[in-house]
Amino acid sequence: MDSGNKARDLSHRWDLTPAQAAAVQDRLRAAVERRDRIGRVRFVAGVDVGFERDGEITRAAVAVLTYPRLELADYAIGRLPTSFPYVPGLLSFREIPAVLAALECLRVRPDLILCDGQGIAHPRRCGLASHIGLLVDLPSIGVAKTRLIGTHKEPAQRRGAWQPLMDGGETIGAVLRTRPHVKPLYVSTGHRVSLATAVRYAMACVTRYRLPETTRWAHRLASGPAGEFDISRPARHNRPKPGKRSGK
Repeated sequence: MDSGNKARDLSHRWDLTPAQAAAVQDRLRAAVERRDRIGRVRFVAGVDVGFERDGEITRAAVAVLTYPRLELADYAIGRLPTSFPYVPGLLSFREIPAVLAALECLRVRPDLILCDGQGIAHPRRCGLASHIGLLVDLPSIGVAKTRLIGTHKEPAQRRGAWQPLMDGGETIGAVLRTRPHVKPLYVSTGHRVSLATAVRYAMACVTRYRLPETTRWAHRLASGPAGEFDISRPARHNRPKPGKRSGK
């Protein structure tokens, strides 16, 4: 299949009902690649989404960090009117249009995307991270703070310990302890990344906090005061320091 046909197969409208959106996820899940197809990683991106004006405006942020040093290299913010309701399991349809707008503004193309959300750890195996990875054809990982579906045992109280997240006899993710005695994260394949590789990169992006640095940077950009960042200038000239996170 050529790239043009593949792009047409993955494209869809955004003005959908919840039932139509769920049907799109059912169609896209077959295209998700759960094996590694990832080259050299020099830049990792974090994606997070916040809202302004009581939810009327979706504000998506993408922070690109160097890898493995995890220094801010680029960032962009996309703001669009919110056009899809809040429906658990369908958040990608509410958030991705603004994410795509932010990705288009980047000067530095990431080699890997870590999303604050689910990958295949999703009822239809196509959460936010998988959906984004498919649309932009980049390796992606879901690194969620909470569980959407599945069961698991508690991972050991040591950094890097993890347990499989199971659903119907299928391993859909990893419950990863990034710091002892704090809540674990829920890591899953997004697209073009195996679970073992997803866990490895998630841990490689964690420093002294519970959340990966990619998530911490993106969260501040997505949820900080509107207008705090001037994205018209190169990021190297405008580097806000990420605030300390308490393990939220």
